[in-house]
Amino acid sequence: MAPVLSRSLASAAVAAVPYTASFSIKNSGKSNRGFLRSAFLPRNGLKNSFSRSGLEWKLERRQSSVVVRCEVAAVAEKEAPQADGETYEYQAEVSRLMDLIVHSLYSHKEVFLRELVSNASDALDKLRFLSVTEPALLGDAGELAIRIKSDPDNGTITITDSGIGMTKEELIDCLGTIAQSGTSRFLKALKENKDLGADNSLIGQFGVGFYSAFLVAEKVVVTTKSPRSDKQYSWEAAADSSSYVIREETDPNNFLSRGTQITLYLREDDKYEYTEPAKILNLVKNYSQFVSFPIYTWKENSRTIEVEEEEEPKEGEEVPEGEKKMTKKTKTEKYWDWELANETKPIWMRSPKEVEKDQYQEFYKKTFNEFLDPLAHTHFTTEGEVEFRSVLYIPGMAPLNNEDVINPKTKNIRLYVKRVFISDDFDGELFPRYLSFVKGVVDSNDLPLNVSREILQESRIVRIMRKRLVRKTFDMIQDLSESENKEDYKKFWENFGKFMKLGCIEDTGNHKRIVPLLRFFSSKSEEEGISLDEYVENMGEKQNAIFYLATDSLKSAKSAPFLERLLQKGIEVLYLIDPIDEVAIQNLQTYKEKKFVDISKEDLELDEVDERETKQEYNLLCDWIKQQLGDKVAKVQVSKRLSSSPCVLVSGKFGWSANMERLMKAQTLGDTTSLEFMRGRRILEINTDHPIVKDLNAACKNEPESTDAKRAVELLYDTALISSGFTPDSPAELGNKIYEMMAMALGGRWGRSEENDEVAAEDASQDSVVSEVIEASEVRTESDPWSE
Repeated sequence: MAPVLSRSLASAAVAAVPYTASFSIKNSGKSNRGFLRSAFLPRNGLKNSFSRSGLEWKLERRQSSVVVRCEVAAVAEKEAPQADGETYEYQAEVSRLMDLIVHSLYSHKEVFLRELVSNASDALDKLRFLSVTEPALLGDAGELAIRIKSDPDNGTITITDSGIGMTKEELIDCLGTIAQSGTSRFLKALKENKDLGADNSLIGQFGVGFYSAFLVAEKVVVTTKSPRSDKQYSWEAAADSSSYVIREETDPNNFLSRGTQITLYLREDDKYEYTEPAKILNLVKNYSQFVSFPIYTWKENSRTIEVEEEEEPKEGEEVPEGEKKMTKKTKTEKYWDWELANETKPIWMRSPKEVEKDQYQEFYKKTFNEFLDPLAHTHFTTEGEVEFRSVLYIPGMAPLNNEDVINPKTKNIRLYVKRVFISDDFDGELFPRYLSFVKGVVDSNDLPLNVSREILQESRIVRIMRKRLVRKTFDMIQDLSESENKEDYKKFWENFGKFMKLGCIEDTGNHKRIVPLLRFFSSKSEEEGISLDEYVENMGEKQNAIFYLATDSLKSAKSAPFLERLLQKGIEVLYLIDPIDEVAIQNLQTYKEKKFVDISKEDLELDEVDERETKQEYNLLCDWIKQQLGDKVAKVQVSKRLSSSPCVLVSGKFGWSANMERLMKAQTLGDTTSLEFMRGRRILEINTDHPIVKDLNAACKNEPESTDAKRAVELLYDTALISSGFTPDSPAELGNKIYEMMAMALGGRWGRSEENDEVAAEDASQDSVVSEVIEASEVRTESDPWSE
């Protein structure tokens, strides 16, 4: 097998063959040494050069080997030239392609109007641009506008524009060629002519928008007149046909001064819905509200007019012949007329300095159908790698439906491309879920849309847009928090505080922006929430952690036994009273190099704040209480956090707290098997300064087997369970223990007589007599027809 040589080598390729005396080739009946028998080398012996495999090889003899060398240049010269292939063009089955466009490209039928109006807007834009150099193109055809008229009787929709129109050649080229965009070609021609520049307001891009008309139409007729041609042409095609017809228009009743008129003959299933004037008006307002040209729709209106009518004579009144008594009356008259459908102007296209606050509020209310003014707004333009304009708002009220908190598809962000509405159905592409309450519009000229203009493709541009929108939103919220009107941010926090806390869990990359916006109640601010910055500023010099306590309400947090020693020392504690608070804080871990510490868990480090020696004499009591409680607690120890309560039950460092355990038990779809695994160990801490603990210490030393002492320990544990936020396993059993202790404490205290006790005992014994039970089947009445 011949050696394989790399043709990419810069130097000559070399193959070394061992040169030994153990070979021979017969030559003229003689045995000659010095010739190598090989399939690679020639059979007639070694020469200075030879040809093999179409290449020239050279030999060099060295001491113990023969070097076979092939020059790279020779290899290149000998390389066989590539044969010329035949070029073919792709073929398409037109009927199948049209079927895909109609049935597979668009998700909603109603987008046909958006596409056709966008085409009409492009025609008007082209005319306006070309008229700069050719004023004669405008002529006297009237204003540049779009008119939409529906005919319920005939089941048609007619869209007319006074734009540039098309010649016969342009009809064949634009409408007869699928996926060829006349607008894209027009823009390309403008860019090639650098003197004219490019008009970025043109919308067309893919060349298939026109065919969306067949979503609802069984036949489409296009009548067009170009100012550059004296003739007017008509283009006609059916939805299920692979051909079209072009004819010259000769009927004077159908002549246009300039522009294009598209008539859709709707299908039976769609004619009743899309010929309603109200439906047409709603579609225009939704998709084409901000097109730069006026859009008129044919709509029925009413007006009040005065008319003179003959007054009828009253009874008994004689009216002379030939004399009529007239009176004026008002009547409501109905009439059809053109109505402007796109009154609202796109304020994001203007400079923020030119827009007043009232205009922002009016735009917000009209666009999002709101009745309250927004709390804040921001208007900005982003340039550079991605260019877009946007106006964002913070609503004045949170959504009434709680599902909107966890649903990113809130339809609060309306995406426009060149002022044409594209979609408001996003699944977190532009905003994260925790900012789904933000409302606004985003308009860009170069978004990566798919052909149907309905889906925003995932790309680096989208990620950059999302990052900038989120940053601008945080800047807006930060400005609101720093404003002089504190009530605005207080209202914001009451409505959207939970969203910000959700951001602590879901968006670790923006913790630096989210954390300064958080507000919590604390032991020193029970009426108004404080920020973490204010908490850190109020910390003592020796305090090295941010202390917090998670409970179900502000009232229970104030009375929790965990606070006693901390409050005595003037240490501020944050109250986490919302269910999401504890999870949010755990995801933060630290803030400004200060750790978050849960004061309801074990090993509370107060050494720098409060150094207190553990009393050795209570070690025996701790062991004795642990022996009585068994597996209910992991251990018993002397507490550093109590001052007035006898004991408290704290959670282990790595398990759930009492508050988290309560929340997990309340989950509808929670996994009960994980409760035992995640539930932290419970540690009973006792206050050695409390009288109850001192009495138990004496009982432990003097009478450790006392039944009353053991019952006191169990009751002490159960009360600590409740006061620490845990749920007792058997509330009824706990109630019985409390009743027994109350009976012991209250027995005869107010002079209860023994006679009353005896009477009560007799009554109880009489009540305890077993009554004879008679089954219902044994009861018979005299008139019972079934007794016989």
